[in-house]
Amino acid sequence: MIYSLCKNVINSGNYEHQSMCNKLDVFLLADRIKPAQHTELNDLMKAQQATEQTQSMD
Repeated sequence: MIYSLCKNVINSGNYEHQSMCNKLDVFLLADRIKPAQHTELNDLMKAQQATEQTQSMD
């Protein structure tokens, strides 16, 4: 459940990067998400950041 909610928020782009990183870390420590899910969500955020940076350079 938490994984799906986090993924939806990240996909929407409606989050602050550092705050979401902190939340994901807490969810991982509390066993609310699995390590693979934590990695996937972090990678998703990194990809979005890269896309935003590329778009802002154009």
